[in-house]
Amino acid sequence: MAAVLSEDNRKVTTHRLMEMKQRGEKISMLTAYDFSMAKIIDGAGMDVILVGDSASNVMAGHVTTLPITLDQMIYHGKSVVKAVKRALVVVDLPFGAYQGDSREALKSAIRVMKETHADCIKLEGGAEIKESIIRILSAGIPVMGHLGLTPQSINKFGTYAVRAREEAEAQKLIENARLLEEIGCFAIVLEKIPANLAATVAADLKIPIISIGAGGGVDGQVLVMHDMLGINLDFSPRFLRRYANLYEVITNAVQAYIKDVKDGDFPNEKEQY
Repeated sequence: MAAVLSEDNRKVTTHRLMEMKQRGEKISMLTAYDFSMAKIIDGAGMDVILVGDSASNVMAGHVTTLPITLDQMIYHGKSVVKAVKRALVVVDLPFGAYQGDSREALKSAIRVMKETHADCIKLEGGAEIKESIIRILSAGIPVMGHLGLTPQSINKFGTYAVRAREEAEAQKLIENARLLEEIGCFAIVLEKIPANLAATVAADLKIPIISIGAGGGVDGQVLVMHDMLGINLDFSPRFLRRYANLYEVITNAVQAYIKDVKDGDFPNEKEQY
């Protein structure tokens, strides 16, 4: 299948994402954590690649995103950036790298930008991290926000259930989204909230709104690569569409290799020197 590329193959920037929203072009976003997969995803025409702290789950095997460190996120970020020519690369600041201390937040953000050469960073939260976002933005570092279900706060929520169903929480989310736009965030990810609420936010704000489990009435979509490609079959939320079953493909290939080795069929005469 031919790559689905935009007619404009220039490097995607935060400004270009705003242009895409203005002309009604949906924004495609997917996670990546290593050079090889990032090269494939970028070459396919992805607009935004997120080096997500979901690496804690899909790469390191942790139950939550909390254990991953700043050093580990920088390692993944460097690996991805080396492969990418077109997509905007966003790196998550991990838990503990920005909450409660705006100076520490700026220090973390500068390390990410200097060591990975990524384009921007993403933080979870609204008014409670306002000072950290403002300080990071003051250094010229673009910030993508993240509201709704914020996995780094899972111990506070105690559940991964849909957020902002109640009027009070929905209103607070709208206020936080407006705040993030006002202080200078270039885009916001909304995770696992009612679709009508996400559509309201997208219509209300000038900056792009990206959904993960927040419906189609917004400006773009993001999924975790391992979930979308069917590498991880243990996670099946309603919002996930699997575009492949690589778990089965890889399992069959590995089993065929094992069989060929055991049978003495690999390598054959043409596969040796």
